Amino acid sequence: MGSEGSSVVVPRNFKLLEELERGEKGIGDGTVSYGMDDADDMYMRSWTGTIIGPQNTVHEGRIYQLKLFCDLDYPDNPPTVRFQTRINMTCVNQETGVVEPSQFPMLTEWHREYTMEDILTQLKKEMISPQNRKLNQPAEGSEDQKTDAKGLVFKCSIL
Repeated sequence: MGSEGSSVVVPRNFKLLEELERGEKGIGDGTVSYGMDDADDMYMRSWTGTIIGPQNTVHEGRIYQLKLFCDLDYPDNPPTVRFQTRINMTCVNQETGVVEPSQFPMLTEWHREYTMEDILTQLKKEMISPQNRKLNQPAEGSEDQKTDAKGLVFKCSIL
């Protein structure tokens, strides 16, 4: 009597708690990190991620901040991912900073086993890809994007 074909589905909160613990411990070489925005959010929806730009690319030395929003259907469906730091990448909407699922296969072909760490690591790999590694980037500090709770984008220019 085998257990072929049967699998245990880990509840949403258990999966998110596991991701939180892993994020707090640090990941790999330290160039990718993430954690919760609000420790009091019992639904664990809003997360912040950081990617340090990979060496030998136009992203080298830059620190990119991202917001990940895990709705109540996560991990069955992917989180919404948005760069807060301006970046020029083929999979990122230049106006909103949103990672476009149609341009980022991991979000289109989402599997429940994927994690926020996987997304951040894949975005870092995307920075190294031939189509992104040499793209001109917005000047650091020249323009910031700010988003309110409703997802509206405000742009502030520093003169």
